[in-house]
Amino acid sequence: MLKPIPMNMKKNTKSAEIHPDTHFRMLSNLANDPYLTQRALAKKVGVSLGAANYCLKELIKVGHLKINNFQNSHNKLGYFYIVTPKGIQQKTLLTADFLKRKLKEYQDLKIEIDTVQKDFRGKL
Repeated sequence: MLKPIPMNMKKNTKSAEIHPDTHFRMLSNLANDPYLTQRALAKKVGVSLGAANYCLKELIKVGHLKINNFQNSHNKLGYFYIVTPKGIQQKTLLTADFLKRKLKEYQDLKIEIDTVQKDFRGKL
């Protein structure tokens, strides 16, 4: 199983980590749509805007993402994210790990549902 990326926080505070599911979802969403805003990315991944911003900074710091800017039609700078070769490699590992965990969760849930259904049918 992959270890989460440590997120270096301010000095004298405990270190946080990017959860593997969040890491996977961020890389996947940005690989599919590099022009996502942080707000849209946060919504798709299911984290707060602040958490998305912090995760993006950490993914850039570890070399999984690059950021470029462009001029949009409203005379403001927009940004797009590039998943780096290192990020693509990490995304592949995260995908395999994600699938293993979700299949295990599914199998465990299926067993639990089958057990409850069996018990329920016996009481009808």
